[in-house]
Amino acid sequence: MQSVLFRDLGFRSYQSVWDEQEAMLKEKVDMKSAARMMDHVGQATNMGNTNSNTQMNDTIVGSLTNNTIPHHLLLVEHSPVYTLGKSGKTEHILISEQEMQERGIDYFHINRGGDITFHGPGQIVGYPIMDLEQFKTDLGWYLRSLEEVIILTLAHYGLKGDRSKGETGVWLDPDIPGKERKICAMGIKCSRWITMHGFAFNVNTDLTYFDHIVPCGIVGKQVTSLEKELGYTLPFSEVKSLVAKNFEKVFDVNLIDA
Repeated sequence: MQSVLFRDLGFRSYQSVWDEQEAMLKEKVDMKSAARMMDHVGQATNMGNTNSNTQMNDTIVGSLTNNTIPHHLLLVEHSPVYTLGKSGKTEHILISEQEMQERGIDYFHINRGGDITFHGPGQIVGYPIMDLEQFKTDLGWYLRSLEEVIILTLAHYGLKGDRSKGETGVWLDPDIPGKERKICAMGIKCSRWITMHGFAFNVNTDLTYFDHIVPCGIVGKQVTSLEKELGYTLPFSEVKSLVAKNFEKVFDVNLIDA
């Protein structure tokens, strides 16, 4: 079983956590690049080298690839912010930047997949920074696994989370026209099989913020939250703990507080 370093970042601005993710991604990509370069050099030089040199190269490469590229899971609650994915359309933003400023809402055009979404108080945002080469090099599998984490969490509260054909994220009643409700949005970036960005799970989120965008660029479908579905405010730390527990279960990992 692999270990994942876990940090609950509490309440943080989007920019600060985005910067932290980018730094972590770059560090891990650089490590993988260095390991592969050393591996290639080692293969070339070892053809005429002694066994001791071969063993030394293998040790260095093994250290870089296995021990110094840990996985991470960051959970955070952001101040109000709209983020537009790299393929998103600005016409899905129904509010001017001046209005955003007046309402205290930040805005970023970012480098994840997907369209426009909202992050804010009462929402659990998860950022796994993981090396999929140590799991499975399949982005579809990775996204379905993230969805399963939320589906299991919803099941704890008696709700049937589901997937919507052709769309990412977790939904309620996705196959009933007019009743489709998205409760968790997802958007990721992956470089050299290292992931960043992740999921946004509406727990006690103020859903009126979604009135000013076309969430995820999907027209005619609703957004919901645990609070809205259950009719009461959820203990935020309880839900966060369940998400972390189900992350361990789905990915078959052990979360270690970092």
